Amino acid sequence: MEQIIHYFPELTAKQKEQLQALQGLYADWNTKINVISRKDIDNLYERHILHSLAIAKVIRFKAGTSLMDVGTGGGFPAIPLAIFFPDCQFHLVDSIGKKLKVATEISNAIGLTNTTFRHCRAEEEQAKFDFIISRAVMPLNDLVKITQKNIRKEQQNALPNGIICLKGGELQEEIAPFIKKVQLFPLNNYFHEEFFATKKVVYLPL
Repeated sequence: MEQIIHYFPELTAKQKEQLQALQGLYADWNTKINVISRKDIDNLYERHILHSLAIAKVIRFKAGTSLMDVGTGGGFPAIPLAIFFPDCQFHLVDSIGKKLKVATEISNAIGLTNTTFRHCRAEEEQAKFDFIISRAVMPLNDLVKITQKNIRKEQQNALPNGIICLKGGELQEEIAPFIKKVQLFPLNNYFHEEFFATKKVVYLPL
């Protein structure tokens, strides 16, 4: 938690309380349904929560913004972002029901009222959103193909509507088809931990 507070000192007491509760909740659920690797559960705040909140370093969503988290798994990046942006709406989608159950139960346990959930493939979701968010769920080209139908035309944020995803490693080949529009935000510009050395936020307006 110290890392989170260090990088996001503006957190309210309620937000800190919700974030603090995540360690125990994920540790407990992980013993029943494995959504986080055993070694990563000890690094939950750095590798999952802070990593998810990296999106908040790139854009501060306006109240009323709607976002769909594709392949949310146990709720990343949506749950930390839903805590951080209580006035935005997050729709969490995953094709694996038991993982979505964990995300749903944890969201309920910390009292989030700005999250909805659907057990389906992203291809099946027809609703419109300002942004699609995801964390290393599939190549960018595939993500564009299945989610461009979900991007709302009306704009309300500093960045135009589109896809914002968290990725690591070598991305040149993956982003090549979108090179004129895509923007990369290296996370080591915001966070000093070694884990973020090769991690990036990838933003593609659609």
